Amino acid sequence: MTTWRASVVVSAVLAPAFEEALAAGAEATSSFELAGTGNWSIEALFDAEPDRAGLESRLWATAAAGGAAAPLLEITPLPDRDWVAESLKALPSIKAGRFVVHGGHDRDRAPDGGITLEVSAGRAFGTGHHETTRGCLLALDHLAKARRFRRPLDLGCGSGVLALAMARLWRRPVVASDIDPWAVRVTAANARLNHLHPWLCCRRADGFADPGLAAGVPYDLITANILAGPLRRLARPLRRHLAPGGVAVLSGLLLRQERSVLNAYRDQDLRLARRIVLGDWPTLILTRPR
Repeated sequence: MTTWRASVVVSAVLAPAFEEALAAGAEATSSFELAGTGNWSIEALFDAEPDRAGLESRLWATAAAGGAAAPLLEITPLPDRDWVAESLKALPSIKAGRFVVHGGHDRDRAPDGGITLEVSAGRAFGTGHHETTRGCLLALDHLAKARRFRRPLDLGCGSGVLALAMARLWRRPVVASDIDPWAVRVTAANARLNHLHPWLCCRRADGFADPGLAAGVPYDLITANILAGPLRRLARPLRRHLAPGGVAVLSGLLLRQERSVLNAYRDQDLRLARRIVLGDWPTLILTRPR
């Protein structure tokens, strides 16, 4: 079977959005920085020739949303090799506080003494390598040193890294939701892989619109590593679903978008308690007064 590769070169700030645009229908995605350029190469692998028009349409929409020009899309057939396994070899394990996130290929080389999570690259965003995911892991590590949470929610879970981290930290039921059904399946698979499936409830949901999310209300911890626009729109419903004294961890926004996101949550009486900045990506820890 011929494997096909679709690739683009984009600016660092828009790399997560373009990776998500290429991920639909892909067997695996990977991204890496082009040294000295400030750009990233995004690659997606497909088990059949992908629909160029469909991919270009998603790239154009992503570019328009980010105020950028659409990147040049290259689609090429590859020799008959296990390219999914090859792409995983390019992703070393990463450390964020006490957390170590690694792929299956690094299982035997993961360092001892940390909180290890195995999450392989695939169709759902979130292997722990991007600054937004690492910022959220650092935030959870910080919070765990001072408090135990009983009802966490990971909104927009992607591959489930944050939901797995919360389950591992507190051994409490965690709700993990995403609008993408594939992300929900990947999260459930990663929960089984890490023997955390008894603690995870995985649901397909568009924001807080799913009635099933009401079963855990009020949540005392909500993580949302998505994009600035959805974060702003979710400010009011997030506050309604967050318990008094609860904590929200927000990421997926750029430094230039931080003020507008913070203003949306300040309007809902959520207060900034801490911020973690990695590169151009801030992670915000907000609290709701008791």
